[in-house]
Amino acid sequence: MAISVLVVDDEENARTFFKEILTPMGYEVLTAGTLAEAREHLRRGSGDVVLLDVNLPDGYGPNLLYEISKMPLRPPTIMITAYGEIDMAVQAMKDGAHDFLNKPIQINQLEQSLKRACEIVSMRRELDHLRQRDQQQAQFIVGQSKPMRAIASQAQRAAAASVSVLITGETGTGKEVLARFIHSIGPRAGKQFIAINCAAIQSTMLEAELFGYEAGAFTSAERRKTGLMEVADGSILFLDEISSMPVDIQAKLLRALEERAFRRVGGTNLIKVDVQILAASNRDLKTMIKNGQFREDLYYRLKVVDLHLPPLRERKEDVPELIGFFVRKFNARMGVNVRDVSPRAMQALQDYDWPGNIRELSNAVERALLFCDEEVVDLEHLPADIIQSAA
Repeated sequence: MAISVLVVDDEENARTFFKEILTPMGYEVLTAGTLAEAREHLRRGSGDVVLLDVNLPDGYGPNLLYEISKMPLRPPTIMITAYGEIDMAVQAMKDGAHDFLNKPIQINQLEQSLKRACEIVSMRRELDHLRQRDQQQAQFIVGQSKPMRAIASQAQRAAAASVSVLITGETGTGKEVLARFIHSIGPRAGKQFIAINCAAIQSTMLEAELFGYEAGAFTSAERRKTGLMEVADGSILFLDEISSMPVDIQAKLLRALEERAFRRVGGTNLIKVDVQILAASNRDLKTMIKNGQFREDLYYRLKVVDLHLPPLRERKEDVPELIGFFVRKFNARMGVNVRDVSPRAMQALQDYDWPGNIRELSNAVERALLFCDEEVVDLEHLPADIIQSAA
């Protein structure tokens, strides 16, 4: 969805200049020669970002800032100032202006200022429910980056075809969230999503958890236990941290996937199942294969579709939308009503490298809302390491 820029300037040449410059950049450009025309555009909900001149035929431009601050979407406003209006510009920033540009306009400065304003728009669109999506699907935020759009497209095809998917990526990149997204949009959405963390279960017990066991199969097996493969029949089994699975169990899993059937531990009856396997790993499975730690045949059986989630530091254009999602989420959970993030706080969040990826971002937003007593998150509400990084 294209970002619309409302240019409010009494000079027709200036309005034409902005339209010729911004249209090739991909912006939808709207123009107004008076404050009255600008108010009409804003009343209709037009104008995601406002470029506002100071002196207009029917009033003083900065007076519009107060009106904008009361609007539901509060479009970021960039003041256009002439020589000698610096004091006014500083006051406008205090009154809520996003930025100000001096005449004559420098194209690179205009482009950078609009980029920062668009980050605020993306965050607010998510925050104000402009993206109407099913709540389950909304847990997976696609964002604006090309890699994430490609992943979303491939995930939809994998979900529809019910094929095995291998999801890789650093810790905290959202591998299980992506797995649940695949479940929610596929034909198996009506069935339970079954997940198991292979690293959290003792290797001696993992086989029994996956395949179940018959009574008397071992000393403590007093009665039959149904395994997760059987529970997930007709649905999805998510194998998190599959790199931790012992090699001998990998062989049994491979056979079960190829035959679509297995036997319980201590059992002789073959149990047929229809299970879609989603597996995730934060380790390099190819290196593990070379070291004899992971079966190559299982690797290729799992990666019918291979989805690699990039770290957050490589897709920072998605940060504003993620912030909007987490603000909305924690607003509901914590009973608060944060409506916005200040430009300097947003800049700090954008500049930070996020070694803990999306999980760290979620924690940072939760912490900010905990310490924010107003409706706007500012720099001092953020964790210390983000503030120090910004400094």
